[in-house]
Amino acid sequence: MQPTATVLVYSDDSGVREQVRLATGRRPAPDVPVVEFVECATPAAVTRELDKGGIDVCVLDGEAVPMGGMGVCRQIKDEVFHCPPVLLLIARPQDAWLATWSRAEAAVTLPVEPVEFAAALADLLRQKRLQSA
Repeated sequence: MQPTATVLVYSDDSGVREQVRLATGRRPAPDVPVVEFVECATPAAVTRELDKGGIDVCVLDGEAVPMGGMGVCRQIKDEVFHCPPVLLLIARPQDAWLATWSRAEAAVTLPVEPVEFAAALADLLRQKRLQSA
């Protein structure tokens, strides 16, 4: 059986969650596992899923309402023991400094550009695999 990676996707917008799923496909790169998604539309759902464990990477929408992905990222980095790496979806390239403030490991702009997104997600999955080894 092939190993899988679990990716949590947080956005109040189902269209953004769909962009993430479509950009990832079955796997973002040939050398990383097949991806399974856990979708969350609220910050409380993100917390519940992270408390369960088993999340390899979080993808957080910086434009989500009522709490943006940057705030959620900062909160989970403070509160979740061994917090998974975070890929933040930001509105403008100029917001990259805010992604750094939130402690996200990577950031890409919205709308999701499939090649850029898949490369960033694959990098985080590789880093996670190396840390787990």
